[in-house]
Amino acid sequence: ESDFDLLVFSARTLEEVDIQLDRALAKGRSAGVLLFSSPMDSDRARQIEASGQPVTLVDETHPSFDAVSTDNHRGGHLAAQHLAETGARRIALIMARPESIPARDRHDGYREALEEHGLPYDERLVVVSEDPAYHGYSEAAGHDAMRRLLRSGNPPDAVFATSDVQALGALRALQEVGLRAPEDVRVVGFDDIMISRHLGLTTIRQPMYEMGRLGAEKLFARIDHPDHEISHTVLSPRLVVRHSSETVHPPSRVAS
Repeated sequence: ESDFDLLVFSARTLEEVDIQLDRALAKGRSAGVLLFSSPMDSDRARQIEASGQPVTLVDETHPSFDAVSTDNHRGGHLAAQHLAETGARRIALIMARPESIPARDRHDGYREALEEHGLPYDERLVVVSEDPAYHGYSEAAGHDAMRRLLRSGNPPDAVFATSDVQALGALRALQEVGLRAPEDVRVVGFDDIMISRHLGLTTIRQPMYEMGRLGAEKLFARIDHPDHEISHTVLSPRLVVRHSSETVHPPSRVAS
């Protein structure tokens, strides 16, 4: 609906973010930049400020830039609360790389919900991704984390993964050893990507379309009015319950 064209730069690792950001911020290349799901450390913030380009962050926040994000703390809380309310007692967390602020916030919400339900926070049940691709938000990372949890001496009865793609990897790892969700391990993801609906994955839905739309609107406003006050918009996630976390009841017996 605007007169702008769109250039897309994709980065698989944190190192590639800086390379692609240099290209996007190059003088004369663009009128402004939407930066999605990229951790904002002080070096990256200085890089953007030095460019003088209008920049809006999506799925990340920084006091120097307009931003649209989800309440990730609440999302993590909703996920762990739901699993606790289904009767799970050993709730594991499959987490993306700690450089990701959304992952850290989801972790904090998870921990808070455990404490509210009288469940211990066990560091052995928290597996942090070592996969550099996509900040650890990958199916491979979820698969590896689930295998590590299953090899532990006391495996979980439920898992919250900080993204749906990680949860899909976890489900694959369960299937490989003959376990099922929710009968053996309940599983909850985060995002509500399209395939999750077809696979029956319980998840925390963040309004991704709305985040992209608001991000673009903020960027257009910043281009037109560079001196306006910085604005941050935080949207609320919601729990979507599907088969992967349902409470499993034992089959009823018929007296003969």
